[in-house]
Amino acid sequence: MKTLKIFAILTLSMLTATLQAQEKEKPLSPKGTQVIAHRGHWDVDGSAQNSRRSLQLALDMDIYGSEIDIWLTRDGHLFVNHDASYDGVTLQDATADECRALILKNGEHMPELKDMLALLKKSTTSTKLIIEIKECRTLQQNLESARQIVKAVRKAGMQKKVEYISFSLAACVEIARLDPTARVAFLSGWITPKELHKLGITGLDYHLAVFQEHPEWVKEAHELGMYTNVWTINNDEHFREFRDMGIDYITTNNPKGAVNVVSQ
Repeated sequence: MKTLKIFAILTLSMLTATLQAQEKEKPLSPKGTQVIAHRGHWDVDGSAQNSRRSLQLALDMDIYGSEIDIWLTRDGHLFVNHDASYDGVTLQDATADECRALILKNGEHMPELKDMLALLKKSTTSTKLIIEIKECRTLQQNLESARQIVKAVRKAGMQKKVEYISFSLAACVEIARLDPTARVAFLSGWITPKELHKLGITGLDYHLAVFQEHPEWVKEAHELGMYTNVWTINNDEHFREFRDMGIDYITTNNPKGAVNVVSQ
């Protein structure tokens, strides 16, 4: 009987050690790394960055998300573009009519946020719209932009299919205040997960160099119930690196390549 007890204890110890080792090998991300198309799926014929077509192509892929960039015009409209200016027009200083007249590289007129929300609403996929609130010149503009975006999302009834990101910490905090259920991630990499968590921010969306310097932030974020995203990576080496690090989301200009790697 004593021999059986010793055998049972040894067997249990070995099983526990094996399970612990397997647990360490698991990625930190509980659902596996997922893919977000940076400015939509634009690097293909007939598409363009931040265009309706780029969003539709990302929706057709049924990936986790498609990112867009939003500016608030001087007359209170929300237009989609990455840079502060396009074709000589600075969006913050322009009217809606001036922005609507702008033509993207694929021939589309520059879209408004409401156009993208309408496409999202018609989609039957689970793909989310990741809205970047572009950082404006003043604190008041950042806050107003955040308020108008949340208002537009609510009007479209798309709260559950939209997430928010920004380099403006004020905009992130305002989004979290206006919609405590929203997923909001900060883009600038100088704040620790613990500090962001105290502010009600739910995610870290940092440049690859930040996570390479602070890989421990991935685990710290997960322990706080937060999520992590890395931007903007486009090659297989980086896809594997951050997948193995346990990053939750990869933002990329190469969504098909990223899907191929993270699904392995």
